Amino acid sequence: MKKKILLMVVILAAAGTGCYLWQARGQAAAGDGAPQFTGAVVTRGPIRQEVACSGAVVSNLDVEIKCKATGQVTEVRREISDAVEKGELLLQIDPVDEERSVRQAEVRLASAEAKLARAEQSLKVSEQELIRSRMETRAGLTAAQATGREQREKVRRLETLLEKEYASTEEVESAEAAATQAESAVQKAHAAFEGIKADETRLELLKQDIKLARADVESCGIDLQNAKQRLLETKVYAPISGIVSERKVEVGQIISSPTMNVGGGSSLLTLSDLSRVFVLANVDESDVGKVRAGQAATVMVDAFPDDRFRGEVVRVATKGSKLSNVVTFEVKIEVLDERKDLLLPEMTADVEILADSSDNALLVPSGAVRRRGPERQVLVPAPGGGAPAPVTVTVGMDDGSNTEILSGLREGQAILIEEKTATVDKSAQKGGFGGPPPGGGPPPM
Repeated sequence: MKKKILLMVVILAAAGTGCYLWQARGQAAAGDGAPQFTGAVVTRGPIRQEVACSGAVVSNLDVEIKCKATGQVTEVRREISDAVEKGELLLQIDPVDEERSVRQAEVRLASAEAKLARAEQSLKVSEQELIRSRMETRAGLTAAQATGREQREKVRRLETLLEKEYASTEEVESAEAAATQAESAVQKAHAAFEGIKADETRLELLKQDIKLARADVESCGIDLQNAKQRLLETKVYAPISGIVSERKVEVGQIISSPTMNVGGGSSLLTLSDLSRVFVLANVDESDVGKVRAGQAATVMVDAFPDDRFRGEVVRVATKGSKLSNVVTFEVKIEVLDERKDLLLPEMTADVEILADSSDNALLVPSGAVRRRGPERQVLVPAPGGGAPAPVTVTVGMDDGSNTEILSGLREGQAILIEEKTATVDKSAQKGGFGGPPPGGGPPPM
């Protein structure tokens, strides 16, 4: 019953609008330059606000394969589009150069170890000699000092006896000569003891030499480990599971190591992880405010013009890019469709991002909405056929054809569109409100 009443209201509104337009056209014919209008009716229906953009299909991850070893390629096991598993052997480099490097490193290490052993043995012998020399010198000094004291005491004793004429002058002189010799022996013992300190200094230098020899052994050991690692690296394995998307090397080609070349070395293969597929699209700055993560998207490619691939926005770039004074923002869309395997990297993709939607919105043709300062207005027929009356409205979504009305109008209400600015949605017109009804006269009221 309500639907019938609503239908009657729409018919009456359409008839009234048609009569109004018939009268307005008559007045326009009488006065040059008067605006002409097309009639429409406020309807309800679905509306979708979509942001259109374009970009390219990209993989989840692209890994450029290089080889740390240098040499001639002897085997390449995979071609473009081949699937590989993580850890699978991809190619082989001639190991001759790296094997030679390993042997050279082994020889240098053996030489360094021999030098260290010789230095340690020399230190051991020197330490033993120093201990023996220290003991002998200390004993000699002690003995010389004791002999010197005894000879001096003997001289004093003989001098006393000489005064009493119990000893001869020859005995005293002989004792003094012996005392002098004893003092000379003490001085020599002191000099020998000082020489021990010089030996101790030389011993410290030997210890420093051993530290240097040990460091040399460690350095040669590291060089050997690196050489062995480079030998292992003559076999290149897949770091991830994926598809070979690029192959830049052939058997017989000489490649350079990125660790030894300032140019970054030779690129061999590129592996693409297609377990997840994305589209990197550029959205104009005027539309980026409508886009956010989580929104649904539809992806289309020229390779499959009749197919639509379901996607979802996963990232909106924080910073835009400026090219020819046009600013765009990169938006990353993940393709969630089960047919995503059909999409290949670098395919050109057109994307429609669903920014907003409503299944039961109040709609008017977009051409009916006029901007008046900060307000939006829609013209409605005036009672009695007078000048159209502007009604202030609150608008929502705009899909380019229809505009959502949030307030200011009601369903079934007649509206007017100024023809020189109108973009009429024919589905919103009932019976053709652009001219008088058939028969040459106004519709019956």
